[in-house]
Amino acid sequence: MPRTGMMALRKDALVKATIGEIGRKGSLDVTMGQIARAAGVSSALAHHYFGSKDDLLLAAMRAILSEFGLKARRALAAAHTPRARLSALVQASFGGRNFQPEVVAAWLNFYVLAQTQPQAARLLRIYQQRLVANLIHAARPLCDDPVGLARTAAALIDGLYIRHALADAGPPDAGAAIATLETYLDLATGQRP
Repeated sequence: MPRTGMMALRKDALVKATIGEIGRKGSLDVTMGQIARAAGVSSALAHHYFGSKDDLLLAAMRAILSEFGLKARRALAAAHTPRARLSALVQASFGGRNFQPEVVAAWLNFYVLAQTQPQAARLLRIYQQRLVANLIHAARPLCDDPVGLARTAAALIDGLYIRHALADAGPPDAGAAIATLETYLDLATGQRP
């Protein structure tokens, strides 16, 4: 395999190992060496590809956000009404790998990192602005205060991630999280999907 192909495979393995190790540990208290071992590469190679643990966590969050973005675009393309668009965003937020324990742990640690690391804060801001913008666009024909609805729905999404990250109640329940958001959206819009 060409070197560039191996580099992409190794970087992907390191990103996945980062998410897995943070999920296993539940914190950023993991070393580049632990992540590298989990990925099956040397610590030196991990440092070569990403520089620092913060840079590796940012790469992991970019991967998580890319997966979310792909799921959201697909779900939005299949939604034919404004209310269905709101539901599509909710489904994308909690569907697939997005609400797995290791991804939830990565999100919680990303929120913490964003308090002190400017690149993490920027990435979090971009995610939040895009989510709110998409929610506003979908809610505009459905209610008098689409901005309020969008901000509340986004806060509920973040809150459910935080609640599940801090709860000791087993794996996150995507179905319950989706139902919570759908109940709010039903009440706020007066419509069901």
